[in-house]
Amino acid sequence: MSKSLKQFIKYPILIVFSLIALYPIFLMFLSSVKPNLEILTSPLSFPKAFTLENYATVWEKVNFSSYVWNSVYVSALSIFFILFFSSLAAFYLSRYDFKWNAFILFFFMLGLMIPMKLAILPLYMMMLKLGLLNSLNSLIIVYIAGNVPFAVFVFYGFFRSLPKDLDQSARLDGCNEFQIYYKIILPLMRPSLAIVGIVNLIGVWNDFFYPLIFIHDDAKNTIPLGMLSLFGEYDTQWNLLFAGLSISSLPMIVAFLLASKQFIEGLTTGAVK
Repeated sequence: MSKSLKQFIKYPILIVFSLIALYPIFLMFLSSVKPNLEILTSPLSFPKAFTLENYATVWEKVNFSSYVWNSVYVSALSIFFILFFSSLAAFYLSRYDFKWNAFILFFFMLGLMIPMKLAILPLYMMMLKLGLLNSLNSLIIVYIAGNVPFAVFVFYGFFRSLPKDLDQSARLDGCNEFQIYYKIILPLMRPSLAIVGIVNLIGVWNDFFYPLIFIHDDAKNTIPLGMLSLFGEYDTQWNLLFAGLSISSLPMIVAFLLASKQFIEGLTTGAVK
């Protein structure tokens, strides 16, 4: 089979799979600009008239702006500290040899083996004694503790693949240990930072379990928990629900596009001095 024929067959197949993957997202956005009755009667059809009233109603009357801000606050701080703490820990474990190196690494790996949801009762009592119940900071602490082991595991493998000649060259140039991490190693970490960042961001942004346990005030709800207000006992406002889902999905789409760009650029960044 010639190369041109392979290309001719490959691209239509890729286009078909892309359309299949994107169709649910397209249907969600399409439903978000329909009246509720039209969604129930013609769920797969194009709307008779496009309207942004659903978005305005969700944003103003359902307090969705507060839910978005809470999710942004929790997700941004959680991802920042996950990347910062785990990258420092992995850098130290991979670049320096000491007596307890293997034990500390195994301690982090235990976090991958034991689900944190099994410890929900001790976590609840801990937050109660610390006075952090019904606080967004309790979510940040839990997300950091639960996601650092995976991040350390990824970063440790990445750091081990980097030659230690980089460290020696930086020391000869007068860099201290933190400058080696920040100025030399960190720019080379962008592929792994993008992977860990986007994986953890999706989990934190879409998490429903921990906000349900630790948050009791409606004004402090994150998006997944706040979406419950759109589900009625006898009726569901599907038009508002799809509008809320569309708003909540936009930051994930933007973050994914930015992370993908950083991943591609990071593959060719940096060199051994």
